[in-house]
Amino acid sequence: MKSTKLIQLSLFLILAGFGWSCKDKEDTEPVIDPSSNTAINGWILDVMDEVYYWLNNLGTPIAADSDPEDYYDALLYKAADRFSVIYPDYQELINNLNGITLEAGYEFQLYLESQNSQNVIAEISYVKKGSPAEAAGLVRGDIITKINGTQLTTENYRDILGQIESQHTITYLSLNPESQVYEEQEPLTLNTVQLSENPNYVDTVYTIEGQKIGYFMYNFFAPGPGGNSTEYDNQTDEIFAKFKAANIDHLIIDFRYNGGGYVSSATNLASLIAPSVTSTDIFSKTKYNNLLMSEIPELSNVKTAFKVKTQNLGNILEGNRVYVLTSGRTASASELVINGLKPYMDVFIIGDVTYGKNVGSIPFEDEENPDNPYGILPIVSQSFNSLDQSDYSNGFTPNITKKESSERLRPLGDVNELLLRTAISQITGIPSSGRFEVLDRKDIGSTLDLKVRSGKMIENNIIK
Repeated sequence: MKSTKLIQLSLFLILAGFGWSCKDKEDTEPVIDPSSNTAINGWILDVMDEVYYWLNNLGTPIAADSDPEDYYDALLYKAADRFSVIYPDYQELINNLNGITLEAGYEFQLYLESQNSQNVIAEISYVKKGSPAEAAGLVRGDIITKINGTQLTTENYRDILGQIESQHTITYLSLNPESQVYEEQEPLTLNTVQLSENPNYVDTVYTIEGQKIGYFMYNFFAPGPGGNSTEYDNQTDEIFAKFKAANIDHLIIDFRYNGGGYVSSATNLASLIAPSVTSTDIFSKTKYNNLLMSEIPELSNVKTAFKVKTQNLGNILEGNRVYVLTSGRTASASELVINGLKPYMDVFIIGDVTYGKNVGSIPFEDEENPDNPYGILPIVSQSFNSLDQSDYSNGFTPNITKKESSERLRPLGDVNELLLRTAISQITGIPSSGRFEVLDRKDIGSTLDLKVRSGKMIENNIIK
């Protein structure tokens, strides 16, 4: 039998030499073109038939020569699985999970222009460092009305969004800081580049009403920009070392745009926050399908322990509490951190109900067949905390509900920004004295929803 030797689950699996094997072929069987849909679909079925979490509910395969995306979709357990994906290029899939994409470097939220209008506007959520968008002067809160000269509407915006993957021109409005009026700007042409986004987006220490407050915005979970790099995790450690040196009293973690990523980085972040944890304290537990857990003893009782980190802040946080800012796009590995910290401390959530994803994925490639470019990212596991709790499939309900869409966007890290000022008021006990216009807007989507990593919890390192 030929071993594909595809994947090793990182940190908490001991799977040396374990792999998924192709079925034996009789010498009399016809030779299948390795680049054909039949060959690709055969590989898909072999993998899904062993690792899929809802194995007992695996769908009936359609014709073997079907389009691979249709074939994969037919296998999914639609009643529970809204997460498994197939990607036409495995390496692009891995790049996307590590924050490497071809883009201009900005994300935006889509709203109806008014309650009775079919026009759609795009409000920039954040601009990425070192990107063409940053170089062009775009900032959070700028409002895009047209892309390549076409007004966004409820009928066309899905098609037009695809145009930002290559050079494109935007028509947009910027807020005049003096008049506080949005003014139309000259159309702006943006190039796209292969951008490595750093998830460590904002870190600041504030001293307010005698309280030292550390604020950290973290936008996805990845240890580094690819390969075996731990560059991003190392930077996270440095940020927490700075917080510790400043002797902060309170910590605010901003997950509002964090749709998930690698469990290894989630474990690293949680290990910087939970108080007095050792390498024997359990961060999370993982369960697989019955076939895997019965045939592979190492998978029957998988536990991920916290790391011992000298930069850990847990013991200096007042009230044994961490504040977490969320939105409806806070998902997967972000929720894993929330769930994993709950047995150890008070996790105080401010924002919107989170996405609700307590299951994890592994990316697979067909290493035996270089003519098969596809990558698949099926759900293979469910996660629990040290108390065996996993009851967040409908998301975590915040202690204080606030929706970012209810106000015009202020710069991230601005103490008057809605979610941050709410957390600061909760910490100091002093409500904000500012007056802020309340908006009634209908959220109809975001570029963040299109990210491969959105709603993903990735539980592996790739063996090459």
